[in-house]
Amino acid sequence: MRIKAIILTVFLTGNLASGQQLPVYSQYLYNKFLINPSIAGSDGYTSVNLTAREQWVGYEGAPRTFSFAVQSRILKRSYILKQTNVRRQIYRPKSDGKVGLGGHVFSDRNGLINRTGFQASYAYHTWLQNSTQLSFGLSLNGYHYKIDQDAINFEDNNDPLLNNSLRRGLFIPDAAFGVSLLNAKYSFGFSADQLFEASAKLGGAAAYQNFSLERQYYLFGSYDFSHGPYNIIQPSFLIMSSEQLQPQADFGVTYIFHDDFWAGLAYRTSKALISTVGVKYQNIFMGYAFDFTLSEIQRVTYGTHEITFALKFGDNKRKYRWLDRY
Repeated sequence: MRIKAIILTVFLTGNLASGQQLPVYSQYLYNKFLINPSIAGSDGYTSVNLTAREQWVGYEGAPRTFSFAVQSRILKRSYILKQTNVRRQIYRPKSDGKVGLGGHVFSDRNGLINRTGFQASYAYHTWLQNSTQLSFGLSLNGYHYKIDQDAINFEDNNDPLLNNSLRRGLFIPDAAFGVSLLNAKYSFGFSADQLFEASAKLGGAAAYQNFSLERQYYLFGSYDFSHGPYNIIQPSFLIMSSEQLQPQADFGVTYIFHDDFWAGLAYRTSKALISTVGVKYQNIFMGYAFDFTLSEIQRVTYGTHEITFALKFGDNKRKYRWLDRY
């Protein structure tokens, strides 16, 4: 197969394991902000999250992903003096505590293609029935694609497809939208990424080919079943799809002990078993996931490994409305 066809195949299909053009993780449900901008600041914490994923370890050219995310909420931390119509002075908060902000960057290597992306998000949170939070989020995204010239010897170093676009790097802007529902017992959310389905022309003016991003959809949900004061069983699901590919789903269950330890098992319909484990120490969270692929490629790999490290600041009762109606 010619190198041009290989490059276009990687571009148009994205992650070969799942048909996604965006990175696929195994611990989405522990950092839902990666897939839904409305999650920014939803729990009131200031969170910093780092994820490293090695897919199909031992297989040359397999996807490798790194991501870094920060999110927070603008809370009612200070008050200003207001004058009412009846000449009565009252103190009102400078912020209503309803705005969340977040940022996310990732680097993803998939075969010959290196992809770097960023996301800047704004979220608005409101309350339903005093205990359930409804959130809306919007983000501006950008993706930079570049070919790894050191990874292969090209047949034609003057090929216009390579010279004009991929060697210099290709930048594509886009946007995402999300909505979510959060309660002390459950969470649900839906989001759409790559809304503009941005496209670019690869090659020279005489003969070019179109590259376009497909719109991606995510639907997640989880529910907590409490067994005593410290034990929680949490079933969950995550459905991912695009407009031209069949949906892929994760169905799993997680055991949580005292919010300090968790372990889970999930099945991914693209034929993979996912095991997760994590611990919390003070404001530090660490998680690990191992994917065992139920396909032929597992014979030549050592599985997929993913590590997550997170810091959460501001752990006090003001953070959750169902604990303190701030």
